[in-house]
Amino acid sequence: MVGIISAAVVALLVTLIGTRFWIRFLERRAYGQFIRSDGPTEHHVKRGTPTMGGVVLIIAVVAGYAVSHLVMWSLPSISGVLLLGLLLALGLVGFTDDWIKISRSRSRGLGSWAKLALQIGVGVIFAVLALLFPAYRYGNMVTPASTAISLLRDIPWLTVGPVVAVIFMVLLITGFSNGTNLTDGLDGLLTGSAAMVFLAYGVVNVWQGNQICGGPRITPDTEAMCYVVRNPGDLAIIAVAIAAALFGFLWWNARPAKIFLGDTGSLAIGGAVAGMAILTRTELLVLVIGFIFVLEAFSVIAQVGFFKLTKGRRLLKMAPLHHHFEMLGWQEVTVVIRFWIIAGLSVIAGIGLFYAEWVVGL
Repeated sequence: MVGIISAAVVALLVTLIGTRFWIRFLERRAYGQFIRSDGPTEHHVKRGTPTMGGVVLIIAVVAGYAVSHLVMWSLPSISGVLLLGLLLALGLVGFTDDWIKISRSRSRGLGSWAKLALQIGVGVIFAVLALLFPAYRYGNMVTPASTAISLLRDIPWLTVGPVVAVIFMVLLITGFSNGTNLTDGLDGLLTGSAAMVFLAYGVVNVWQGNQICGGPRITPDTEAMCYVVRNPGDLAIIAVAIAAALFGFLWWNARPAKIFLGDTGSLAIGGAVAGMAILTRTELLVLVIGFIFVLEAFSVIAQVGFFKLTKGRRLLKMAPLHHHFEMLGWQEVTVVIRFWIIAGLSVIAGIGLFYAEWVVGL
């Protein structure tokens, strides 16, 4: 608990204080966001708002994680290193995209195929490494990730080969990193929603740590529902650190936003969500906990598919979904708050399913 609290405090302070200096740095160099011309007209006033706020977010999470281990006088776990590596790598992909936009004064950065290729490459490296590094944990040989598809824990009859497992993990990573990227279109929308999602995974990891198979808190009554996982305590530190960093960043990102996450932040956040699901053996549950990101991504897929099938007709006034409601006349702050409510209800539903399965199984 000391590690979690110290990581949260450091991450919160770094984004709360550090973002102010990062905004000034970006403003002095006129590193601002370019707004798509076909978007809602209300967004045109946001042109020039500093972007790449994800840089501070990533620094805050890494700093919080490092301080927590200094406080506990412990070494980082392999699961923690892998998750932070995924966060950093996808953040670098996003930073490249943001830098191209800024340096070339346009709203489009990396080509869609180039960005996807980089995301897949990062995902493959993470997935392969996550299936390595086996170690004994309370008498069980455990790797950071599993070759079984998981809902609330590994599903034995859905155990697949390592190649299929890697493909599945890559799909999850690319899907969620793009989903969060699409969600990051209104002031505070992604920041607030993602903070709730990572708080949920903080709860999941703490619970798994308390109920880990072979652990000191396991009793004969609870043994049947224990969790075969790796390093849940360390993952809890990262989950809470990211949530705290997002809350600190929200101070500056709430409407009217003084800075945007940019692709640097949105891709990193989405990758971390998927990575957390993989390492906690809750790959399918993340579709509930992170439903808001699934909804936003699906709205774009549906819009494009409907447009092609009907040869020019549109299903929504504009995709992603949050822009559709803006085009219907909803105020931006109204859309954000209502989407936050959806995100919160999804998180509650996900945690409810997670806990209910444990209770019912006893």
